[in-house]
Amino acid sequence: MKIEKIVLRRMQLELKEPFQTSFGTQKEREFFIVEAYSKDHVGYGECVVNSRPLYSEETVKTAWHIAEDFLIPALYSKGEINHPDEVSEIFKPFRRNNMAKSAIEGAVWDLYAKENNISLAEALGGTKKQIEVGISIGIQESPEKLIETVEKYRSEGYKRMKIKIKPGTDIEMLSEVRKKYPNIAMMADGNSAYTLDDVELLKELDALNLTMIEQPLAHDDIIDHATLQAQIKTPVCLDESIHSLEDAKKAIKLGSCKIINIKIGRVGGLTEAKKIHDYCAEQNIPVWCGGMLESGIGRAHNIAITTLSNFTLPGDTAASSRYWAEDIINPEVVVTDGVITVPDQPGIGYEPVEELLDKYTLELKEYENEALTV
Repeated sequence: MKIEKIVLRRMQLELKEPFQTSFGTQKEREFFIVEAYSKDHVGYGECVVNSRPLYSEETVKTAWHIAEDFLIPALYSKGEINHPDEVSEIFKPFRRNNMAKSAIEGAVWDLYAKENNISLAEALGGTKKQIEVGISIGIQESPEKLIETVEKYRSEGYKRMKIKIKPGTDIEMLSEVRKKYPNIAMMADGNSAYTLDDVELLKELDALNLTMIEQPLAHDDIIDHATLQAQIKTPVCLDESIHSLEDAKKAIKLGSCKIINIKIGRVGGLTEAKKIHDYCAEQNIPVWCGGMLESGIGRAHNIAITTLSNFTLPGDTAASSRYWAEDIINPEVVVTDGVITVPDQPGIGYEPVEELLDKYTLELKEYENEALTV
């Protein structure tokens, strides 16, 4: 597989409504798309960064810099790529910057699948034809508003409600939802807003029969989470703490969690995501695919990885219309009764629309592989 050209597109999409977490409120999403060109095909990846270093240390500007000055030259210096798994090895000398790495690697995976005339799901070893998905609900202004929002998505068939919480907007809100809906699958996402000083409060979650509480403590912690998990019955799920297979191994050995959220961008790409999935399967630790308010391109990668067998919990890959008035792919991602049908067309299975790519592009730069033109 010879990559002749890579294009980076910095883009911005406006959210249909503000999305609030413990990090703050987001009204638009700035990100960039990677296009990897061979002679006959184009592969697409998405860099799921934010404009500000709140979820991770990466931003659109820093990820673009790393991609442009280090990752693309390293990829070109390798010459021909036989399999996308090679990309993570090529990028290994460069520390962290996982979202930048994931974006380029994702484009190579899509290109590889298209050149082999198979779906990305099949290229990854996935077998599911349909995947169950849940919904992520930002922090709401009142229990009544939260219940109204839950009812909206429950009526649309979503299989699990993930509710963002922070101190002062947690137990009461969740309790009201549980009273209204005794049997729905519900989880809480703390986004690192709590400490071990909040153990007694977090113990109150045990009465609510939650599927899990996601990343309640510090973003880089696995020690305190082990202490917390030993004191509560609610399963702890780690998100921000897991950046690699080695992180997952340490967290599982310490008893820091009973569930792991795999985000492709956070762990550095599809290859590392597969490795974490496989290890968790061996350890009987269920996994699910988290979301980063992706456009349809990133959403398509999430769908493909979720077809692996140990993704047994509904993920965050909601329909395109959940966030965007207009997505950049055709067809848009559609959820029917909480289920997405996995596309079987070559590659990601959704076609980026050139007119929409151009419409929402703020900056574009092309990088020719000069080694192929000598």
